[in-house]
Amino acid sequence: MNLAHWLARSAQAGGERPALFLGETQVANYAEFDAGARAVAGWLQAKGIKPGDRVAIFMKNTPEYLILFYGIWYAGAAVVPINAKLHGREADFILDDSGAKLVFASPDLAHGLRQDHRVLVAPSDAYRAILAAVPVDAVADRGADDLAWLFYTSGTTGKPKAVIITHGMGLSMALCYGVDVDQVSGEDTALYAAPLSHGAGLYNLMHVQAGARHVCPASGGFDVPEILDLAEHFGRVHMFAAPTMVKRLTDGARAVGRSGDGLRTIVYAGGPMYTTDIIDAVDHFGPVFAQIYGQGECPMGITALHRVCVADREHPNWRGRLGSVGRAQAAVEVRIGDADGRPVADGVAGEIMVRGQTVMPGYWNNRGATEATLKDGWLMTGDVGMMDDEGFVTLQDRSKDVIITGGSNVYPREVEEVLLEHAGIIEASVIGRAHAEWGEEVVAFIVGQVPEAELDALCLNRIARFKRPKTYIRVESLPKNNYGKVLKTELRALLKP
Repeated sequence: MNLAHWLARSAQAGGERPALFLGETQVANYAEFDAGARAVAGWLQAKGIKPGDRVAIFMKNTPEYLILFYGIWYAGAAVVPINAKLHGREADFILDDSGAKLVFASPDLAHGLRQDHRVLVAPSDAYRAILAAVPVDAVADRGADDLAWLFYTSGTTGKPKAVIITHGMGLSMALCYGVDVDQVSGEDTALYAAPLSHGAGLYNLMHVQAGARHVCPASGGFDVPEILDLAEHFGRVHMFAAPTMVKRLTDGARAVGRSGDGLRTIVYAGGPMYTTDIIDAVDHFGPVFAQIYGQGECPMGITALHRVCVADREHPNWRGRLGSVGRAQAAVEVRIGDADGRPVADGVAGEIMVRGQTVMPGYWNNRGATEATLKDGWLMTGDVGMMDDEGFVTLQDRSKDVIITGGSNVYPREVEEVLLEHAGIIEASVIGRAHAEWGEEVVAFIVGQVPEAELDALCLNRIARFKRPKTYIRVESLPKNNYGKVLKTELRALLKP
């Protein structure tokens, strides 16, 4: 099924319902949203775009972004969303690799692209003329295995790979959201404060299907006062946020004495959420938080930790559950495997593996990476974790980030969690450094002015001595990519002589 059917049905069922907003200003109702998408599809087809062709979007978050999403799908083409924070050269690589026939770009981003690309600026007079094109009569026929979205990984260790996301994967992910994460109704509001090119964009699907409102902040990004104002104005706000955004939202709201009225659900994912940070967030905002764990290769769809578990402080193991990423979502199987993919016992660390309806069929034009990542139907996530006897999965680290010192494994996240218990530590990231005797030693990069003796005492009181950092390096901030993930490759470069 083509995902654009959900927009067509919502427009048919309630075309007068408010749909798209820029800030507090309504841009379109569902009938207008659908008419815009149909016109875009008609224009694309008139320009020679065929089913299966790729059309890119290199734009900041705007209502036009969503119209283009569905217009591209209406035409039977696949969307290639490009993070608006990328450099033009990085966007050029994605356009070349995907073979995109056309790219829609924000005015301030279009000039950074190579001139040989077919670029249409949006919004612009040319874009507005597209909305007057002859619309298509119906949604193009697409099957569950047909390409809907090419998702380019963040590429922290090299050139990004393109994950093939099919219409069936999007359908599976969206339906699992209602089963495992949260219910969506037509009275709700999706607030896009994170890039539409990433998880926030994927989450438009279930909100379109429900006929909910879609709000792009007027700032085009994540501004804490603006988010709080919009939540209070619209009410019943759903939002996707990276853990760093949750912390900023909590600190910002607390600083001005605001409770977050209107926030209904904040789904967090995309990096490690430290236990102290989510406890602070729940203490301030209440039970509005849910967690998912996914990868581009299984978008937003591996495990989920329901808001009840996130807010629970009565269960005997509430802290362990809160430190987990929840249990397997309904459409997938999750196991912990050894180096050969064989399942390990509960409580034993290994690689997190997943298979099911939400898992990708492979990478775009990259057979070698596909064969290395998909083994006997299982997606090898590259993440190290363990599962308890209730099915809760605790994510420890990327397998490449595990530190082996004196023959013992040290999982950086465990050490980072302990360091962040100190009120004076704002951020922490732990990596390994080569050591002649031990193989590797533990090094902690920290943001905050705390005496090393206090950090040593804290670590020795909480974790085994061999896990304690041998060196603390103070930095003003941790390097991050465009999705808020800490770039440990850059931290490792700082350690090179």
